Amino acid sequence: MDALLREYLPILIFLGVTVAFGLILLLSAAVIAVRNPDAEKVSAYECGFNAFDDARMKFDVRFYLVSILFIIFDLEVAFLFPWAVAFADISMVGFWSMMAFLGVLTVGFAYEWKKGALEWE
Repeated sequence: MDALLREYLPILIFLGVTVAFGLILLLSAAVIAVRNPDAEKVSAYECGFNAFDDARMKFDVRFYLVSILFIIFDLEVAFLFPWAVAFADISMVGFWSMMAFLGVLTVGFAYEWKKGALEWE
């Protein structure tokens, strides 16, 4: 039983330190935080409409279109990093498959640009 406890002691110490550190951070944020927001701070930020308005109000779909486009191109970068790191070890098949992937994304980007999805009026 002693050997079992010695094996799990580092895990228990790690859990204790993480719980204590989390509590310290939460309590320090509660003590230090400023609680007098101004009108600019509570105004609509990313979504373009007030957060506590009527749920059936009309909203502009362009906000969601821009966010979807951001996610698509963000994922493109997420695929490019491992490819660039292992570029020296990749064969020509790997190179041309990435060029095809980038070509498809470029065609999609050109289509979005032509349709005016990136213009803000």
